[in-house]
Amino acid sequence: MFRLLVAVTAGLLLCISFPPIGWWWSAVVSFALLSWVLTHPRTTPAGGLGYGFLFGLAFYVPLIPWISGLVGPVPWLALSAMEALFPAIFGLLAVVVRRVPGWPLWLAVLWTAQEWLKSTVPFGGFPWGVVGFGQTNGPFLALVQLGGVSLLSFGIALMGTSLAALVLEVARWWQHSSAAKTAGHVSLPGVLMPGLCITAVLLTTAVAAPQVRRAAGGAGNEPTVTVAAVQGNVPRLGLDFNSQRRAVLDNHVRQTVQLADDVRAGRAPQPQFVIWPENSSDIDPMTNADAAQQISVAAQAIGAPILVGAVVARPDWTPQNPYASNTVVVWDPVTGPGERHDKQIIQPFGEYLPWRGFFRHLSSFADRAGYFVPGSGSGVVHAAGVPVGVATCWEVIFDRALRESVRNGAQLLAVPTNNATFDQNMSEQLLAFARARAVEHDRYVVVAGTVGISAVIAPDGAEIARTQFFTPGYLDLTMRLKTSETLATRWGPLVQWVLVGAAISVVIGAMLHNGWFMRPFRRRRRERDAGSMSGGEDDGENTPEQGDSTAALAGQHDKGES
Repeated sequence: MFRLLVAVTAGLLLCISFPPIGWWWSAVVSFALLSWVLTHPRTTPAGGLGYGFLFGLAFYVPLIPWISGLVGPVPWLALSAMEALFPAIFGLLAVVVRRVPGWPLWLAVLWTAQEWLKSTVPFGGFPWGVVGFGQTNGPFLALVQLGGVSLLSFGIALMGTSLAALVLEVARWWQHSSAAKTAGHVSLPGVLMPGLCITAVLLTTAVAAPQVRRAAGGAGNEPTVTVAAVQGNVPRLGLDFNSQRRAVLDNHVRQTVQLADDVRAGRAPQPQFVIWPENSSDIDPMTNADAAQQISVAAQAIGAPILVGAVVARPDWTPQNPYASNTVVVWDPVTGPGERHDKQIIQPFGEYLPWRGFFRHLSSFADRAGYFVPGSGSGVVHAAGVPVGVATCWEVIFDRALRESVRNGAQLLAVPTNNATFDQNMSEQLLAFARARAVEHDRYVVVAGTVGISAVIAPDGAEIARTQFFTPGYLDLTMRLKTSETLATRWGPLVQWVLVGAAISVVIGAMLHNGWFMRPFRRRRRERDAGSMSGGEDDGENTPEQGDSTAALAGQHDKGES
């Protein structure tokens, strides 16, 4: 019962490392407590599976309650339970590898591997809850510039598992006799290995941090650009914002015109381009002349291109299957629509429904899912000659989205998002993802939300400015364009694959180390040897001496196996 309570407490501690609370250090304590549970001598592999599942429930249920505002409590709890299966797998494997020397390192590697798995399957994965995204307020954020979010997750997990190993070693030393304590008897490997792991994380962070701190200031010769983000707001939260789509478009037009008035009055600088949020025009401006005319009014008023988040019908659209693209269109004040980014990573059970025919029979919520289809492209659009990398809302959670944008030449990153169906906690968490991406790729990031939180984030992860939630407004700032690529941008996927490969290797090594592969063969050999020694030429009956020797031999095998 006590271990169960500790596992649940560890899950809650990991949850509060994320916004809106954001106590980054609680993640380290969480891994230390979970490590104690999983390395306890009485924890079996099945127990590790169960403790990991309870840990996962305690983590995910309070982390993502905003989902219930969209589809109710049942899908929220079902998703939490499904995601808890991944920590459950981690718990089982952690018990398998805990006897391998250097187990703090291997547990951290296993955790990183399960995060990769949960970010991949099913239906493209659900990276929400990756530990590194909860560290944007902490001192270890600089690690993402070296190896991406997966390296940061590994570092935090390693700190926690190593802390647990040190505490356990001290506890064992304390349980020695008084004479042993006086002699200072302590296992040197038991202290040295976790101590070196903690030191390695601290030193690596110390090496990376100065470069990250200098990133916001720029090199001095980098060009600058003034960019505005408009937050038009919606009349009210909830799924029915779709029925208010003309009001939402009008709000963004009105706020952009207000920005133009402030520019002319000298209260704001002239932006070179403006970023509107995702779904700022749910009316297709490519087919609706009135919507197109209103967007042109805003672009002409501000005298700059606008990146418009729009829903655009696909060529195969029909009333029965209204396929659409979640698109960001560069709308020029003179020429109108130009380049576009069609969202490439779309949200299952929200923007589209996998196995629609099957799930429609299970729940009425299936009909609420959209008919969006993924797009293709480089992830870069050009506004006023500036290559802008775009990750629309859900895409920012996935490592590959903005990495591809930067590799394709993006000098500034934009994250248009629509949080009108959720709450402020979800918006805070999404903002943390954007902060991690800013450091990871050494780029300014502009987050534009329909209701907030909109923000401008510097390459060191600091928020330069932000709007209030559920409040109309705009941000209008000057920022530097960057062209260099970080180690994470170039080598982040390789780092992740090395960690995943190490996890697979250590599991196989642990099975060999524990004798799981050889045990069936040893058992059959023992039975065969015992059978051959029990047989004889005297009608299969042993003499008393033979029976004694056979029993003695079997006893030796039993001792060796135990």
